[in-house]
Amino acid sequence: MALATPTRSTPPVGGVERPVRRRGTGGIAYLFLSPWIAGALLLTIGPMVASLYLSFTDYDLFSAPTWVGLENYRRMFTEDGRFLTSVWVTLKYVLLAVPLKLALALAVALLLNRTRSGQGLYRSAFYAPSLLGASVSIALVWRTLFGEGAGFERGLAALGWETGSWVGQPQYALFTLIFLAAWQFGAPMVIFLAGLKQIPTDLYDAVAVDGANRWQTFRAITLPMLSPVIFFNLVLETIHAFQAFTPAYVVSGGRGGPSDATLFYTLYLYQRGFTDFRMGYASAMAWMLLIVIAIVTAVIFRSARLWVFYTDDKGQS
Repeated sequence: MALATPTRSTPPVGGVERPVRRRGTGGIAYLFLSPWIAGALLLTIGPMVASLYLSFTDYDLFSAPTWVGLENYRRMFTEDGRFLTSVWVTLKYVLLAVPLKLALALAVALLLNRTRSGQGLYRSAFYAPSLLGASVSIALVWRTLFGEGAGFERGLAALGWETGSWVGQPQYALFTLIFLAAWQFGAPMVIFLAGLKQIPTDLYDAVAVDGANRWQTFRAITLPMLSPVIFFNLVLETIHAFQAFTPAYVVSGGRGGPSDATLFYTLYLYQRGFTDFRMGYASAMAWMLLIVIAIVTAVIFRSARLWVFYTDDKGQS
């Protein structure tokens, strides 16, 4: 029977013995980390470095890349009108879809936060659309719903509003995708519910004694105490909105129509890379998207100090 080897320690310093780190344990740690390290190198870091190189080349997927320097980036802003259109469409989508989605999520979370019978069923029902994600099937259903002669058009016609197919109208097509994003508010709703549960009830009791109404209570207690959760959801949903692709691809048939009204940035990137075989140009667009998302995220983090309030362990902000 082998005896356990006692752990040596260094001479006491200040009356406290410091254990000596055993040799050879670092190799075991790297052995267990090797699958993650290999995945990061082969599936993330490697492709990122390759795409950065390709963004400075003219590459069509079939011949060797040709170095062109900053030509792809120059052409992007000076010669490509559809690129600027895709930027504008994506910005409108982000600025409209994200606030609407978060507002609906917070409103429903406030309703479901109250104790009532069957609240588990209600929470599951409101969360269910988020489980479907940006799936092709949901986008197809949405395209049919807002298509020619579909239920949405008939409903508006019954109210005296003849709009025609929203999918086929440039002035309405983008709103169909905004409504689809807002409809899938289940994920931020669950996070809002968790945040509402963490607000101390004695704060509500205090403002009730002062005679505050519901709106005053919401402004003075709920919003400030929920601001870290709002900040978290805002960052996540903004990043997801910039990366939206599947709904625009399916609803527009991969073209971004009508009249480029749904030409999302990611959809145009896909067209340039896999339809026009301009992979170098598409790589440059991908890196521009990464830079824009990083800048927008940094701005949100920078502004957080003005409107996000954190509490310490004693509940003081």
